[in-house]
Amino acid sequence: MSLFRKKPIEVIVASACSTEAFYDTPTLKRSLNAFQLVTLGIGVVIGAGLFSLTGKVAADNAGPGVVLSFVVSGIACAFAGLCYAEFASAVPVAGSAYSYSYATMGELLAWIIGWDLVMEYAIGAATVAVSWSAYFVKFCHQMNVDMPLQLALSPFDAEKLADGTVIHGIANLPAAAIVVLMSLLLMRGTKESALFNTIMVAVKLMIVLLVIGIGWAYINPANHSPMIPERLSEVVNGHTIYHFGWQGVLTGAGMIFFAYIGFDAVSTAAQEAKNPQRDLPIGILGSLFICTILYILFSWVITGLANYTEFRGVVDKLAPVATALSHLPKQFHWLQQLIVPAILAGFSSVIMVLLLGQSRVFITMSQDGLLPKFFSDIHPTRHTPWKSNALFAVVVGVAVALLPGNLFGEMCSVGTLLAFVLVCIGVIVLRRTNPDLPRKFRCPWVPVVPIIGAVLCLGMMAFLSPDTWLRLFIWMAAGLIIYFTYGRKRSNLGNGQP
Repeated sequence: MSLFRKKPIEVIVASACSTEAFYDTPTLKRSLNAFQLVTLGIGVVIGAGLFSLTGKVAADNAGPGVVLSFVVSGIACAFAGLCYAEFASAVPVAGSAYSYSYATMGELLAWIIGWDLVMEYAIGAATVAVSWSAYFVKFCHQMNVDMPLQLALSPFDAEKLADGTVIHGIANLPAAAIVVLMSLLLMRGTKESALFNTIMVAVKLMIVLLVIGIGWAYINPANHSPMIPERLSEVVNGHTIYHFGWQGVLTGAGMIFFAYIGFDAVSTAAQEAKNPQRDLPIGILGSLFICTILYILFSWVITGLANYTEFRGVVDKLAPVATALSHLPKQFHWLQQLIVPAILAGFSSVIMVLLLGQSRVFITMSQDGLLPKFFSDIHPTRHTPWKSNALFAVVVGVAVALLPGNLFGEMCSVGTLLAFVLVCIGVIVLRRTNPDLPRKFRCPWVPVVPIIGAVLCLGMMAFLSPDTWLRLFIWMAAGLIIYFTYGRKRSNLGNGQP
């Protein structure tokens, strides 16, 4: 039963509310208000999902039905978001779903979800960093500076030029550089990071609204007919892959879920929020609502300007958005010149928030004794987990520089969905075990809403590729080895420590 020992909620909340005077150690600084938490969520949600996945899912899975894929993912996120909001108001601590699971389902499940969150944030940051690198090369080309492709590709990647020449990569230096830069910004301070994020959010929201506002008037209705093309299938590496039809829409919804990982990252900043019980639900639900509406409108405009068949073969490149904008009249071609800088700004804030979330989960796991103390050391003046940030800068930076870009793929989506399932279940457990716990926000219609949320997330997980599941099991197996050889023996809860 020690595997399922639970950390008392009053202990979790008390540790989160600790002061430097009590513990005589530096703590995270409470500097974020509700508006900054909303922009934090928007900062990570509006990014790769909007500018890259829209074209990929339209071309390969759902056609114009990518709009419906965003709707399905948004609905599933809404159910999970309501559960996150209740947890955040009742247990306002860093660690997100890890801390919630520790209080409701026990240490082993908490470790599993914490290890899963680390994968989610690390792979998410790596995926976006690789895309950032590709857009940076295009930006340099716009500025009449051609960067050697060898220095923007991993050793496992190659690019075939128009003249047939094949360029083999040495290291993806721009991807590594942006990871290091965002990590340095996080080490500088949470307040400074939040200011940078707010500016980046303003830039990319301006571009997104311009695309929607200008492009809406030039939508070709024929491009949306049929909304869901006829179902097709093909065998790839021994697996049957479905395109179009409702199965294609649902497959696209599972892939697009990567685009929604931002709102759960808001909950990892609980110990840096000024009024977490009130502001965290606002940040979670506010950012989710705004981004879902923008995703649906943006995908409608993009697939209305260009036929979905025009997006084929342009995965993780600028072409999906640029192809759509090329259908605008010439007087609006200036908008194409703004897209690349906007994407660079957007991806930068995504990477920063994902790295922030990763370090905050590790802080909490380290404070519980499940990981070495190294991960929870806080800088005495900056009030940031600078050692943890530095380590992730090196690990993620080396990974994006040397590993193939297509390795990361759907791994982030499956990690996110698994976290959402456990949070939905956790709310039901919390209502049964701690019915009188003060909650500034209550999820409506429990257990109906959490059950629907868990079922929807499990359904989308089922449509992800077998390779994604295999990588998930390998990652989880590695995590369980670490837990049983290190974490379980050093657990503060298991050793009777406060």
